[in-house]
Amino acid sequence: MAVSSSVVGIHTSSTLGATRITRSSAGKPLRILLAENDSATAEAVTDELGRACLGSIVERVESRDGFEHALSERRFDVVLVDDALGWIDVRAALSLLQQTLPTAPLLVLARSLDEESVVSGLRAGAEDFILAGNLRRLRGAVEKALSVRHPLRKLSPRQIDVLRLIAAGHTTPGIATRLERSPKTIETHRGEIMKRLGIHDVVGLVRYAIRVGLLPPEAQMP
Repeated sequence: MAVSSSVVGIHTSSTLGATRITRSSAGKPLRILLAENDSATAEAVTDELGRACLGSIVERVESRDGFEHALSERRFDVVLVDDALGWIDVRAALSLLQQTLPTAPLLVLARSLDEESVVSGLRAGAEDFILAGNLRRLRGAVEKALSVRHPLRKLSPRQIDVLRLIAAGHTTPGIATRLERSPKTIETHRGEIMKRLGIHDVVGLVRYAIRVGLLPPEAQMP
């Protein structure tokens, strides 16, 4: 199956008031992955990001293969997924994101705000639901998603793994076994995670991990 992927818009801005949300952690334009079949919606999203002074590169994909390939090959700051795609649903998109880029927020472009679907999506780890026909909330949602995840940039990939396993309810010995490290090493990681996040107990770590969607949708207590 051919992989469909295209950069649909590049917007840059020198507006000082937008500096906080126009740059990634590396000081580059935000990279946004957009899973969207409808060209008009894709264009509207790109235009809205431009009007919002979000310096961004938007890459659009139109197939599951394209989505998986993009996630595996490039690092995105934000992922936007239409909830009416025939080739992937929100939970499946979240599961793939958790496997490849767990620190990136996923925002859903919804055709309608069905309460049951929204609650289910948020519980599974989606950051927010934005009506595709009314994108005025998009800037605020992206800004909030990046802000709450900013502390994660202080963590190493290994510390992210430890945080996810703590949030999933695993014990220190259990995490040590899974990661093939000593319990002492895991304790050291946990202490450093608390220090870097400014969180001082395990309950706080679990709450934060859930808030930023670090638990995969299918996560279960051991």
